[in-house]
Amino acid sequence: MAGTTALPLEQFIASLDNTCLPRILQVCSGVYFQGSIYEISGSEVCFSTGDLIKVIGIELVSVCCENISNDEKFELPINHTGLFKVVPETMPYNTIEEMISLRPVGLESCLPFTFTNHSKMTFDNFTLGAGRTLTVISTEQHEGQEDQVRCHVKGQQGASAEVCIPLSFQGEFSECENEERFTLQEIMSSPCLRSRRFHFVNTTKCEQPLVLSPVYQVHAIMNLRKNILKFPSSLEVDVVDVTEVCKDVNFVTPLSLTEVLSQPDESFPSVVEILERPQTRSLFKCSWLPELNRNSHLVFHKKKHTPMVLLSSSKSRKAQQYFLVSEQYGGRFRRRPREFNSVYEVYVASIQAPGLKVSVTRNCEDVEEEGLPSLSVGEQLQVVRCDRMELPCTGSAAQKQSVEALLCQRLQEPDDEDDDDEEEEVKQENEKEEIFLPLYMPGHFVEVLSDNKKYKLRDLGKEFSLPLDVKVVSRDTEIKTDPLFGLASLRIEGAMLEPTIQASLPDSPDHCFEIPTQWISMSVSFTKDPLPWPSDQPPKCHVDRVTEVTDTFFYEFHKQGNPEEAPPPRPPKGNLSSTKSCKKSKKSKADKSKERADKSVPTKKIADLTLNSKKRPPAPPPPPILDDQPPPIVPRKHSVDVTKGKALPNTYVQREDPKKKAALCDVAADVDSDHDYETVDESLMAMMKTAQENVQFF
Repeated sequence: MAGTTALPLEQFIASLDNTCLPRILQVCSGVYFQGSIYEISGSEVCFSTGDLIKVIGIELVSVCCENISNDEKFELPINHTGLFKVVPETMPYNTIEEMISLRPVGLESCLPFTFTNHSKMTFDNFTLGAGRTLTVISTEQHEGQEDQVRCHVKGQQGASAEVCIPLSFQGEFSECENEERFTLQEIMSSPCLRSRRFHFVNTTKCEQPLVLSPVYQVHAIMNLRKNILKFPSSLEVDVVDVTEVCKDVNFVTPLSLTEVLSQPDESFPSVVEILERPQTRSLFKCSWLPELNRNSHLVFHKKKHTPMVLLSSSKSRKAQQYFLVSEQYGGRFRRRPREFNSVYEVYVASIQAPGLKVSVTRNCEDVEEEGLPSLSVGEQLQVVRCDRMELPCTGSAAQKQSVEALLCQRLQEPDDEDDDDEEEEVKQENEKEEIFLPLYMPGHFVEVLSDNKKYKLRDLGKEFSLPLDVKVVSRDTEIKTDPLFGLASLRIEGAMLEPTIQASLPDSPDHCFEIPTQWISMSVSFTKDPLPWPSDQPPKCHVDRVTEVTDTFFYEFHKQGNPEEAPPPRPPKGNLSSTKSCKKSKKSKADKSKERADKSVPTKKIADLTLNSKKRPPAPPPPPILDDQPPPIVPRKHSVDVTKGKALPNTYVQREDPKKKAALCDVAADVDSDHDYETVDESLMAMMKTAQENVQFF
């Protein structure tokens, strides 16, 4: 900056007009602490020493009025309607030309004006004494002669005369206050008037002389600033005009990827420089993302809108994966049945797929007070509609609750050929049995499919509603390593039309990838670097069609797609007392039917046994002795509870006197009374075996 002069920004801008723009300024002085920051209309402007500012436009917005008596300042809008009068200068002028030069540019429009001479004037045999008042009427120009001003002079006793005074005439002259009035627009448009002092015609506002200075709004650009800066010219910084020295400086304009999309198609392909790399916590897991560093370069081939789908792998022991896949993916898919873990999930799926059929994969026991029916593995259900059902309750009718439920038809598979005809008729009657499944009911279901066709990715989105479970059965041959092939199951979560930029690294311009502009935040700038291929031989681009994303991308995608998704319904609040009184055994429907068919006497005998009972019924009294016959055989009771103390006397054998002992022994020998306990034990064992078989059936 040697040989240049620093000027206040306000003074420098006031000396400019739009015809001499643009101008490049360099900030050279001011009050700084790592930069001067100005808050202007909500936008922060920072100028540091050495910054280059390229002024591309100025706009007059207001006038700064400074009271020279007390240094007070205030601003008036440029369209202020008040009028101002020129305050005469106290210092005398040395020549007529000096005094005339300070008049407005359009001198004829400001005539006449008056002035006073402070010294004797003599010209062309005409003499004027000091202190005379002269009024300039016009200016006269004669070829070969000096320019003159024609003045009107009033003499004594009302006499008057006109004289011509050369502009170079020297003496002491001072202006007289006159009735000339100017608006702010007129004052600011004349450099001569801007150097004068004024006061309001209406002196009630301010009687003191004012210095009027224009305040411009400066339009400028700076290096690495995205938008056009707008700041007032009244900023207290000093600048130097370095236009000639820095005329080849390129002012870089940073652009976001969204702003790159707004560029014309003629801007592509082009080499760009990364000014700000993507955020550290990225939404993508791909090989090209680590290459996007600051000051590195990329080739932007073109911009477009790419149809894409979001895929997720099945939940397993390994971490779940997510993929953003272009619809140009060349692999083939086959549908897979979806799995549902609740009736509500079945209901959501049935909205997009009317007539949905599912199969039960886990038994469900009925809970009558909650309205939950029993379901067995293998049962097939077809969704009919969503309706309301009333929950059964032991209380009054006012306590009944109505809940949302899914009305389904129970579709049972045909039995084997060797089944009975009666059973087949019962099955056919139950084929269209309707049941209500409350939406809050847990369960395990799988979709019933009969489709074994192979589909392209774009066809799946057209023929079926999403989400959709699929599996890749043939890989994309154009991808060296297809990450989708080999995964057990994939779910198509959703589809989108994504604005993308097809880009590549300069060292491999034929290997392209698509940058989703709405999901990656970075700043770039277009450069003038040549493209990394011959101008007449553009490369044949191979675009990556599968991009792995993180779970954060998956959650953000669902937030945008379903910002107000309703949660599943909650089961109704039950009455604890009624629930306790209404509790029943939880058995499946098939178990109940078999229980009714297999009811038998051994089961009843098992119910009568009291092996685990704490209270033993009293033993029956011994029968009366009738002649010499033995006592009748009574079925053996359960063993005596050892916790009760001593054993009770045996009442199965009658105690006799010694005199009758021989007769009793004979009778016992005849009926084999010594082994009657063994006979009872064998009967009990048979009965226990039958009971165990019945218990195992349950």
